[in-house]
Amino acid sequence: MKNGKWLALVGVALLSVSALAACGKGSSKDSKSKTYSYVYSQDPDTLDYLVSGRSTTSEIVQQAVDGLLEYDQYGNLIPLTAKDWTVSKDGLTYTYKLRKDAKWYTADGEEYADVTAQDFVTGLKHAADKDSDALYLVQDSIKGLSDYVDGKNKDFSTVGVKALDKHTVQYTLKQPESFWNSKLTYGVLSPVNADFLKSKGKDFGKSNDASSILYNGPFLISAMTSKSSIEFTKNENYWDKKNVHLDAVQLTYYDGQDQESLFRNFDDGAYSTARLFPTTPSYKKAKKNYGKSITYGPQKSNIYYVTFNLNRKAYDHTKKTNDKQKEDTHKAILNKNFRQALTFGFNRMSYQAQSAGEEAANKSLRNALVPPTFVQIKGEDFGKVVEKNLATYGDQWKDVNLADAQDGLYNKDKAKKQFAKAKSELEAQGVQFPIHIDFPQDQTATVLMQQAQSMKQSIEDSLGKENVVIDINELQTDTYNNVTYMAESTSQQDWDMTSASGWSPDYTDPASYLDIFNPNLANAQTKFIGIQPLKDQAVVSEAGLDEFTQLVTEAGKITNDKDKRYEAYAKAQAALADSAVYIPTISLGGTPRVTKVVPFSTAFGWAGNKSDDLYYKYMKLQDEPVTAKDYDKALKKWEKAKAKSNKKYEDSLKDHIEK
Repeated sequence: MKNGKWLALVGVALLSVSALAACGKGSSKDSKSKTYSYVYSQDPDTLDYLVSGRSTTSEIVQQAVDGLLEYDQYGNLIPLTAKDWTVSKDGLTYTYKLRKDAKWYTADGEEYADVTAQDFVTGLKHAADKDSDALYLVQDSIKGLSDYVDGKNKDFSTVGVKALDKHTVQYTLKQPESFWNSKLTYGVLSPVNADFLKSKGKDFGKSNDASSILYNGPFLISAMTSKSSIEFTKNENYWDKKNVHLDAVQLTYYDGQDQESLFRNFDDGAYSTARLFPTTPSYKKAKKNYGKSITYGPQKSNIYYVTFNLNRKAYDHTKKTNDKQKEDTHKAILNKNFRQALTFGFNRMSYQAQSAGEEAANKSLRNALVPPTFVQIKGEDFGKVVEKNLATYGDQWKDVNLADAQDGLYNKDKAKKQFAKAKSELEAQGVQFPIHIDFPQDQTATVLMQQAQSMKQSIEDSLGKENVVIDINELQTDTYNNVTYMAESTSQQDWDMTSASGWSPDYTDPASYLDIFNPNLANAQTKFIGIQPLKDQAVVSEAGLDEFTQLVTEAGKITNDKDKRYEAYAKAQAALADSAVYIPTISLGGTPRVTKVVPFSTAFGWAGNKSDDLYYKYMKLQDEPVTAKDYDKALKKWEKAKAKSNKKYEDSLKDHIEK
């Protein structure tokens, strides 16, 4: 899902080392090496950053293409291609002045053209014309865009994005959005040169073709070979090259099978960083040689989850032996008490221990779609307000703790109680037990297979094999991706439950999470629960999603009072948790790693692109691995500085309001 980014679990969740770095002054330990080396796990299906919402595309193209703003070291949005901006008093019109030294370059580093305001207009039109899967981010925000996308108006000049002159672009919104600027790092609002776009035609953004896009960012893609490697080189003509400290980035394809290879290559000096897996034999060597340098990054805004297919159509990959089993499983999954039973019966500590080890199994656990500290409501964390609302839905929720880094959901007694309710209701419908649940998994991803086995064991232990059987379907990588993460429609989603994906917010507002499950939004990602947006209303009702749908829709209408808006979204989050159409599992961060990335040397951000250890601008390396002592010291210093910087930034926002 950052890039939201719709995230592939096999890639990001297993490989990210969560360096949590932030741009700052250089370290005395800065490395002589100027090449960052690590791994990637999935090829992008396109480089068209305006059309794709997948992290597999954004993680590559964010190195190469700059939008209007980016994040600084403390999570503040700062000018990038825009050098300054203003907003009208009514909050509807945002005007950005572009810097005049931003240029487009070819993959060979040759200057192609100036970056102009019209490039941003062209970019949004291309996204709309190609039905970008990221349109949900802006379609209901920018004036006139929804009518253009829906075909009610075919004149794009009526859409609220204008090039006032060569270096001034202006957006007009349908309603005020205090979080509008936090959308600007996302690909759908990036620029594209019209002449180049026309010259490439259908080959614009062609997968694994570095020459299929232009570059105005810190790096050029110098080489791409499918399931082999991706290489970047510093853009020597980049206007802000003084903040690009790496000469090159080398990423090697990793299919998740040989976990030992990550540490082995770090130990041999081939990788700059490495995710560690405590369940592997090499971890003993890692602790012996690097014990003082094993660190755990803090949790991030990403969320991974298990989802239920509420309206399964495909059965090409199933262990069910007859139509009766298919029908019974479908009825069971539509039953809210049944889904709650599986939620409470799933031991997520054991699940994550397969990846992070027993010592760190809790460090990345997340208990709700929206992180509990993502926003505050009158000085209180969002998660605390959700807990109060959730407690009104029944005794099973009254003592649930949604705080991060602990399992607030696993409870075998609750699981049995909710299952007893479900079984009574389902037997009245003629359902026979046990319920067989198809759970596909990539057979080459070792840790994911281990986690699948752990989930199966805990749920079957909690509810009894005579009641529920989790059937793990081991699939080849491409097949697995095609029926889960890469599936284009609900009819291709071939599973009953899956852990194939997750989400990362596009902007700093609870809507960026909760809207992905809103069936009333045309571009919602409800295909991950088997629902077609604006359709399948009978399924929505039968699954118990009506209340959430109403609450999240009403919350989105509140635009002039942030606290009331957040309070409304807290109610929606509680309703979604009670519906149990998903089981939250983990975030990024909180996993053991060794790294030579200087602590707090890359950007930081809660939402969008251009932040964290997957964005290489600002990144610095040091010769020796970062010690836990140095990291903890740097973290405390950063947290203190961040609090001051964020307050100063919030106070400065009034200076951007037009007089």
